[in-house]
Amino acid sequence: MTSFKAGRPFLGLLAFLSLLAGPAPAKAEQDETTGMMARVGFDQNLDAQIPLDLPLRDEQGRTVKIGDYLGKKPAILNLVYYRCPMLCNEVLNTLLRSMNALSFDVGKEFDVITVSIDPKETPGLAARKKASYLARYGRPGAEKGWHFLTGDQASISELAKVVGFRYEWDAKNNQYAHAAGIMIVTPQGKLSRYIYGLSYPARDLRLGLMDAAMRRIGSPIDQLLLLCYHYDPRTGRYNLAAMNVIRILGFATIGSLGTFVFVMLRRDRRKVVLEDV
Repeated sequence: MTSFKAGRPFLGLLAFLSLLAGPAPAKAEQDETTGMMARVGFDQNLDAQIPLDLPLRDEQGRTVKIGDYLGKKPAILNLVYYRCPMLCNEVLNTLLRSMNALSFDVGKEFDVITVSIDPKETPGLAARKKASYLARYGRPGAEKGWHFLTGDQASISELAKVVGFRYEWDAKNNQYAHAAGIMIVTPQGKLSRYIYGLSYPARDLRLGLMDAAMRRIGSPIDQLLLLCYHYDPRTGRYNLAAMNVIRILGFATIGSLGTFVFVMLRRDRRKVVLEDV
C-alpha cells in the first residue's frame, strides 16, 4: 500500500504530461491542413495569355501544343487529375451535367480541354477517362472537341501558374490538394471567365462562352439575355444587371407604343380615305 501511495504523485504527473503532449500532434496536423488549404485555390488572371506552344500529350501519347485546340472556338479549361478519389470527379460530373443542359455542342460551338496536374498519369489513363465521359455525354462529334491531356511537370507547372491554379501534393493523404472550378478561354487563348466551386449553371456557361466568343455564337435571344446579366469576377457568376433590364424594358415599351401609334394612324388615314370616297 505504501509503494502505491508513493507512486500516485508520479502517475498523476505522467497523466498531466500526457494531457499536455496529447493534443500537440493533433494541433500540428490541424495547422498543417489549414496552411495547405490557404495555399491552394484560384488566382483570377483574367485576360492572361495561355502559352499556345505549351507542349502536352494527347490520349494517344502524341506530343501536342495547347494551341492546337484553340484558334476557332472558345474552350472550357479545367485542371484535374484522373486518379483523384473525389473532387476531380465531382468537377467533371458537374461540368457534364451542365453541358448536357446546353443547346451548344462540344466540338461545334465550343471545346473542352481537360489537363491532368499529375505528371505520372499516362495517355492510356486519359483515354479511358475520355471514353467514360464521352459515353455519358452522348452527342456526336464530341470526341473531336473534348480533349483529355497529360504532360510533364514543367508544362503542368507553367500552365497552372498562368491560369492561377494553386495546388499541392499532400504526402500524408497521398493525393493532391486543389480547388474546384473551371475556366473559359477565348479562341485566342486568353482567360475570359472563372466559375468556382461545384456549381456551373448552364446559363453561366452559355453566357461565358458567348462572351469568350465575342458574341459570335448564340441566338438573338441569347444576345439580349447577355445584356441583362454581367459577370462578377468576385463570385465567378453572372448576376442580373438591373439597369440594363430597365433600359431594355424602356426601349421595348417605346417600341410598342410607337408601333401602336403607327397602326392607329394608318387606320385613321384609311378611314378618312374611305369617307372621302
